Amino acid sequence: KRQRFTRTAGATRAEKIEPRRSAFRTEGGYDQTNDRTFRPRPKHNAGVYSQRKRQEYQTKYEDPTKPIRLNKYLANAGICSRREADEYIAAGVVTVNGEVVTELGSKVIPDTDRVMFHDQPVKCEKKVYILLNKPKDVVTTVEDTHARKTVLDLVKNACSERVYPVGRLDRNTTGVLLITNDGDLTTKLTHPKFNKKKIYQVTLDKDLQDEDFAKILSGIVLEDGEIKADELSFVNEGDLRTVGLEIHSGKNRIVRRIFDALGYHVVKLDRVYFAGLTKKGLKRGDWRFLTEMEVNMLRMGSFE
Repeated sequence: KRQRFTRTAGATRAEKIEPRRSAFRTEGGYDQTNDRTFRPRPKHNAGVYSQRKRQEYQTKYEDPTKPIRLNKYLANAGICSRREADEYIAAGVVTVNGEVVTELGSKVIPDTDRVMFHDQPVKCEKKVYILLNKPKDVVTTVEDTHARKTVLDLVKNACSERVYPVGRLDRNTTGVLLITNDGDLTTKLTHPKFNKKKIYQVTLDKDLQDEDFAKILSGIVLEDGEIKADELSFVNEGDLRTVGLEIHSGKNRIVRRIFDALGYHVVKLDRVYFAGLTKKGLKRGDWRFLTEMEVNMLRMGSFE
């Protein structure tokens, strides 16, 4: 039988990737008692439903009589992220005290100024943080022109506030997805300079070859620049089609494009870790509110 793990340096690939395989299982919530066998997550139980109780999160005190930037005001109100707010301001759809404001960097006084967005008054809402285990065939958009089911349809009964997904997972990708109305946090988690750690379980249409394994770690050139994985390991010894991939890049469809460039087709793609959050305890399609501790960790940027 061909030894797929043999390397000229003397150590086997299985030996070299063992620490990374263990770390992948730990952070993604995989079974750690038997290093050779992947075990599915436990069935959904009543304990998860208790986490659907609406959480009240502490907010940082800000003096409402002091001016703040208009884009921050819109983000705090749950309209969008600050970056998106700048686009809306430039487009002329935001008014302050009846006057259209298009100048970026404009400031408002929350206590006295009347801000309108698309002719609707802007009101500051309580912050909401929802963790969804996204299923397949659901799109990560607020609205879909093709009448497909969206991630917001899955959490429509969670709150009355206007929430939106943080980043995107394509229609056929499953796993960890954060949904919130916190524009500042959304910016922190999605802006390129704040690239956050993500771990995916990837199932390929054929065995991953040694040379391609090395290329993914050393870096390959795509149409938008060079990209390389931070960590790569096989989930199960002997299974050369299912790998765990750790990456910080937030580029669109980056995992699929990495393997496409090397001649592989991604059959299944599941995000098991995002900025310190995992889907442990959540069955596919289910959701829960984040805990106060999780929210504080995200705000402080305590996770990679």
